[in-house]
Amino acid sequence: MTIPAVAGPSPWFPFALVLGLPPMQIVLLTLTLLTATLTLSSGRATVMQDAVHLVLFAAFLFLTSVP
Repeated sequence: MTIPAVAGPSPWFPFALVLGLPPMQIVLLTLTLLTATLTLSSGRATVMQDAVHLVLFAAFLFLTSVP
């Protein structure tokens, strides 16, 4: 929740917003937000959407633990 709390008012600050995430994790964050948006837009989650969320989580865990 800290990223939206900082990113929301960032246009009013005179300095650039730096998340401190490597490019790989920014891609995973973007994919997660896109997947969550697609899942929540329908109002119901299917087994396939649940599996996509679990695969993204597994990829995040694997890529975080293995450099």
